[in-house]
Amino acid sequence: MNFGKAIEKLKQGYKVKRAGWNGKGIFIALKKASKDEAMTHDYIYIDTTGLQTTNSDAPLDRVPWLASQTDMLSEDWELV
Repeated sequence: MNFGKAIEKLKQGYKVKRAGWNGKGIFIALKKASKDEAMTHDYIYIDTTGLQTTNSDAPLDRVPWLASQTDMLSEDWELV
């Protein structure tokens, strides 16, 4: 799917990933803001905690994510 459809799926609560991303086990998701948390707006984050790699230095994190132009123009988005 394209990036616009991927964003719509995020808004519906799905996690999405790109087939073309390096490494398996990486996805993005939408975190909804809550009055009980410090963040006051929804944001997209990338989750690499399930990254399948032999690189022991690879970060296994959940951090806020910004799309690259390549990500925004890609047609290889898929549901996790």
